[in-house]
Amino acid sequence: MVVNAVNDTTRKRLPPYISYRTFRNFVDSLQVGGIPARIDRSYWGDRLSGTTGTQLMTALRFLGLIDANSIPTNRLRLLVSARGPQKTELLRQIAYEAFTFIFRSSFDPQNGTYSQLEEIFHSQFELTGDVSRKCIKFFLMLASDAGIHLSSFITKRLKTPRSGTGARNSKKVATRTSGNSVVPEKTVEMPYHNSWDTMVLNKFPTFDPAWSEEVKLKWFDAFNELLKIGSSARGSKAE
Repeated sequence: MVVNAVNDTTRKRLPPYISYRTFRNFVDSLQVGGIPARIDRSYWGDRLSGTTGTQLMTALRFLGLIDANSIPTNRLRLLVSARGPQKTELLRQIAYEAFTFIFRSSFDPQNGTYSQLEEIFHSQFELTGDVSRKCIKFFLMLASDAGIHLSSFITKRLKTPRSGTGARNSKKVATRTSGNSVVPEKTVEMPYHNSWDTMVLNKFPTFDPAWSEEVKLKWFDAFNELLKIGSSARGSKAE
């Protein structure tokens, strides 16, 4: 029993290696269908294969969106309800906390190379080959959605076409992105990026993973209140 407890404690969770598009589509679907009390196979089994569903659960746990019992966390509820700049800020906080092994290392994301990023993933999780590539790709796309600036020495690897058809597609995609990383699908603009959101978020403190747990919880509470106020303001304006 002691040995098992030690193994459970020391075991490292594998970073997300699911398609980022699949992950994002799943989160978006919760806006329409609502968030279930538990995200288990009976919920996603009719829309995802067993392998993809397992990869999704791995991603949700690593990002702190569900707990060890597959129960949605408050962080997931905030992410589903967030829009525009609020969602970008929340994704930034999620990225900084989940991938703290990158942001707290000596590696500089703004000047580092792709090979250096590979070395970090390998040293932390002993990842190689296709799994490593998928994990890094997920991180880069999450960073792009979160507005986190990454070195062009890293992001250019995702912009390199593999074939003639891919070359045409990559050029189109590149024009839709902001220089961080390429998201291989059309991005839908949310209609809530208004002046009120921008003004308030400019004064809202950026999440710092070095904060104490108490301060982090207060940040979450304040961010949640901001979402509620923003929703109320938009509702009043619509009337």
